[in-house]
Amino acid sequence: MSTACSHLDTVREVTPSADGCEDCLTTGDRWVHLRLCMACGHVGCCDSSPNRHATAHWHAHTDHPIIRSFEPGEDWWWCYADELGFEVEGAAPAPSHS
Repeated sequence: MSTACSHLDTVREVTPSADGCEDCLTTGDRWVHLRLCMACGHVGCCDSSPNRHATAHWHAHTDHPIIRSFEPGEDWWWCYADELGFEVEGAAPAPSHS
């Protein structure tokens, strides 16, 4: 496991794909918390959700390793490839669905 994320070069300015989990909205499923892909803007549900769409998105797009919380007041980021949680100093406040 890394001590610093080595994938920050994959972060882009993104627009969230939906106000909820994009995949759950399509199938009519529910989610617990939301995550935002920082490579493309895909909004997926967390690993506590039944479908784990954020992680599934990363498995389908391994060149999209970084997500950040899409929940109000949460400013943390996660890199799947480095298995590392972190915050980005100077980053804009976390976008959220609320």
